[in-house]
Amino acid sequence: MSAAQARQSGNTTYLELSQESGGAHKFYEVTVEGATVSVRYGRIGVDGQRQTSAFPTVEKAESAAAKKIAEKVRKGYAPAVQGQRAARAVTRREVTSAPSTARATAPVLWRFRTGASAFGIHVDEDRCWVGNQHGSVYNLSHDGEVLAHYSLPDGVKCLVADDFWIYAGCDDGRVYDLSAKVPFAAYEIAAEVDIFWLDIHAGVLNVSDRNGGLTVIDHEDELQWSRNSSGAQGWMVRADDRAVYHGHSGGVTAYSAEGAGQLWHTATSGNVLFGWQEETAVYAGTGRRVVQRLAKSSGAIEASYQCDAAVYSCATSPGGRYVFAGDSASSVYCFTADGTRLWKLGTGGGSALSMQYHDERLYIVSTDGSLACIDASEAAISAAQSGTVPVAADVKLAAALPTYAPLTTAASVTTVSAASAAGSGVVVECFEQGGRVRVHVVSEGYEPTWNVQFPRAIRQPGTRYVVDALHSSSGGFYRVRGEIRRLV
Repeated sequence: MSAAQARQSGNTTYLELSQESGGAHKFYEVTVEGATVSVRYGRIGVDGQRQTSAFPTVEKAESAAAKKIAEKVRKGYAPAVQGQRAARAVTRREVTSAPSTARATAPVLWRFRTGASAFGIHVDEDRCWVGNQHGSVYNLSHDGEVLAHYSLPDGVKCLVADDFWIYAGCDDGRVYDLSAKVPFAAYEIAAEVDIFWLDIHAGVLNVSDRNGGLTVIDHEDELQWSRNSSGAQGWMVRADDRAVYHGHSGGVTAYSAEGAGQLWHTATSGNVLFGWQEETAVYAGTGRRVVQRLAKSSGAIEASYQCDAAVYSCATSPGGRYVFAGDSASSVYCFTADGTRLWKLGTGGGSALSMQYHDERLYIVSTDGSLACIDASEAAISAAQSGTVPVAADVKLAAALPTYAPLTTAASVTTVSAASAAGSGVVVECFEQGGRVRVHVVSEGYEPTWNVQFPRAIRQPGTRYVVDALHSSSGGFYRVRGEIRRLV
């Protein structure tokens, strides 16, 4: 089919690429209005991302639109009627949560109820983050004060950190950077990938999925490599400089970080439901009531941590000195490195779907949608085992809590003149390369060959933006920090 045949009546051309065998399932729409070309694209069944470009004349706008359509037709897109194909199903994790059988309740210092079941958690030196299945991400202090709210388009699968950048992987197939002043979609995962878990290392995104597949994408949102593991239900993926560790129903498989091949595979005791990593080991929580520690170098099982129900989550203190686990019966556990169980306590709420340890505190997110901060110091746990626990503070939202939604169009970006922006930030510019719109740095003092991880929804060739700051990544690119403003 030619590009001319793909053109439909009116000023809008709507194309779809859908492979019934389980491949791509996405759309591409081009609208010409005078000298302006608008593009909308994404997974079939969702609104998608938008880009708008202005041209000097109507003729140049129509020529640019025809070029875009021709490129998609060559890739297999064809005319379609919007709404006739259903959106690809997204798997939401179905879990059960029984009451705890522990005799005592954990010393919860404070609890914040997000309003929906929550999987996403990240805790660093400054903040606590929680993301739920309604697409809400909250930022809190370590004392439980709610500082900000991010409203994302779909349910949050997980929150991951890469240095001091925070990313939220969502059910809409996008990964949002929450580190700038306003969040933006940094990665868009192929429609055929039903995301279960994510990890980001040095700007490289690692995605495990429902079918047991592993997909690796670089900072420019381009596929690097993929593998199909021996199992399904990939609820674990962790990465470091050497390898990607993929946990699924058949155990844990380690692949070379460059995609050269499999390093090792270890069958675990039960299907893997969660994963954690330290410098020399990965930890797999399984459906057969155990957490197992595997050596990163060989995959050998070094220790096992026995629980009383299926393990939904696990974490460690620095260096793996203590190992924590959360089970399907609303209990949390603590073990020594050699596998000795120190304690088991009830959460006081639902089952912990994810957790993280920081500075003698264990933070959990649970089936009832709560982020809870547990005092994991020896004194507090000893008191809890004797029946003495603090009264947990019930954290409330502030009346004037700021809410941030992702950038979706160029029109949503604040504009500023070059004169007023002089000296106030770093100037970057959008340009076309190999059929893609990329971003590089214009300001002096930066590596000109490095690209910038930048919101795709606002990229327009020839457009310049000023950002508060750029930080270099070990992957050879820059990341944005602070506000993004368009230069006019």
